[in-house]
Amino acid sequence: MNLDSDMQTVIDQYAKFDAPPLETLTPENARNNPTLKNAVEEMASESATVRTMNVAMPTMPEPVGKISHVLILGAKGGEILARVFTPKGDGPFPVIVYFHGGGWVIANLDVYEPSCRALCNAAEAIVVSVAYRQAPEHKYPAAAEDAYAAVQWAMANAGSLGGDPSCVAVAGESAGGNLATVSCLMARDNGGQMPIAQLLVYPVTDAGMNTPSYRENANAKPLNAAMMKWFWNLYLENASQGREAYASPMMAQSLQGLPPAIVITAENDPLRDEGEAYAKRLADEGVSVDFKRFDGVTHEFFGLAGAVSKAKEALKLATDGLKKVFDARKGGGAATTRTTSTAS
Repeated sequence: MNLDSDMQTVIDQYAKFDAPPLETLTPENARNNPTLKNAVEEMASESATVRTMNVAMPTMPEPVGKISHVLILGAKGGEILARVFTPKGDGPFPVIVYFHGGGWVIANLDVYEPSCRALCNAAEAIVVSVAYRQAPEHKYPAAAEDAYAAVQWAMANAGSLGGDPSCVAVAGESAGGNLATVSCLMARDNGGQMPIAQLLVYPVTDAGMNTPSYRENANAKPLNAAMMKWFWNLYLENASQGREAYASPMMAQSLQGLPPAIVITAENDPLRDEGEAYAKRLADEGVSVDFKRFDGVTHEFFGLAGAVSKAKEALKLATDGLKKVFDARKGGGAATTRTTSTAS
């Protein structure tokens, strides 16, 4: 992999955990495998290892104004827990409904909390992080249905959280990016309320797994091609579901009518090409898109703003784009910026 020095430091620390390959584990054991978040926490510890590495001490997750929890009525009548991050100051604030990554199988609200805290502060927005149902206990379309239910709930109840019901966006990383854009597809198709923006960070958009980036990054860390096959096999009841739009949004007949998108990809990531193809298709079908590829970094870099410089740049790109849409809505206008660029 072609990695920046700070990204390489995190990956090196991650490798020291000597964890078994995730795709060889049961889902239960995989959920306890270490993550890049654990690597950064280890780097931040005052250990002899960190001191001898002679690297800058990474910052720990930043404080926010308030953290609370709510229960959302899910698609099948069950309850979905959500963690609510509220910035300091007086509302009403914009609201971001956030979906964590983990291939619809692993990870949780804790693993992706750094991203939520950073988005809350940088975008000056309430972040509602959703604990959607996970496979294989709850296979497709359970997670997608929960995502849609959570977004619709947030739009109807933003005021009770101190938020602005007219300024609700969706966001997600990896499988969470898939759920974020799928929730918009569902809103369009089912006549639901539409979020005003979508932040898609290295989103999963195609079950095909046959792009050049899959071949280039077949053995990448922390995500490789074998892991994605493992995720898809656990998520879907059968392979044919991978051709459905709510599993693979690239399969949708049309992407017209979806909200403005900010799409971020990483160079050293199997998901790079499908995320970029989705950004291009959104733009081709008339959706406003701000897109950027970040070179020298891997999958999961976005939540590492305390340790990886490109993560800080990506966070700024994401929140600048969201605030542009929020400000346009507050001013009665619409966001019209449309760019597709690849850069580091």
